[in-house]
Amino acid sequence: MAETVFTPSLEGMKHVKAENGVILTKPFLEVCKQILPVLDKFGAAMAIVKSDIGGNITRLENKYTSDPSIYEHLYSMVQEEVQNKTAKGSSSCTNGLLWLTRAMDFLVELFRNLLEHPDWTMSQACTDSYTKTLKKFHGWLASSSFTVAMKLAPNRDKFMEVISGTGDINADIEKFCTTFSPFLKENHEFLASVGLDDMKAS
Repeated sequence: MAETVFTPSLEGMKHVKAENGVILTKPFLEVCKQILPVLDKFGAAMAIVKSDIGGNITRLENKYTSDPSIYEHLYSMVQEEVQNKTAKGSSSCTNGLLWLTRAMDFLVELFRNLLEHPDWTMSQACTDSYTKTLKKFHGWLASSSFTVAMKLAPNRDKFMEVISGTGDINADIEKFCTTFSPFLKENHEFLASVGLDDMKAS
């Protein structure tokens, strides 16, 4: 079967929602994990993003594993922290979900740029998506290290070749962006409803 690096995450997205439309913790985190191999193909340019995403997935997974029946729904851990007034802590699951969602926003935007701007270099595509998504929440330090990292972005053609595998990469990127975005939007709407969607990095 023809496959690209997106095939596993596209498959996984079919299971993110329960029949009643609620986002499920484990399948959502699995999809985020399945994106990590795509980041490996960027090399050093995405090392910060990858470790950030990985750390937030682990934090949410550990909470989920502590009691899968209580934390089956993704927002249950946030609701609990909001009640306990611990949601704003830097090591909270709320913070983890917020930054995980923002990092995924960045990636969706980046892949969308690669589709819509075939003439852009990889650095251009990365910088543009960074400016549209993460930059406004980053302090000076994070912003500077990100800017430096983007200069290490790989050659665009080579990257596309590597992630294409045997499938139709443009069709899969399109599918990935279209299918994943609504989940991210829902995360933001939920976090905004509890007043926690605009936390900045320290």
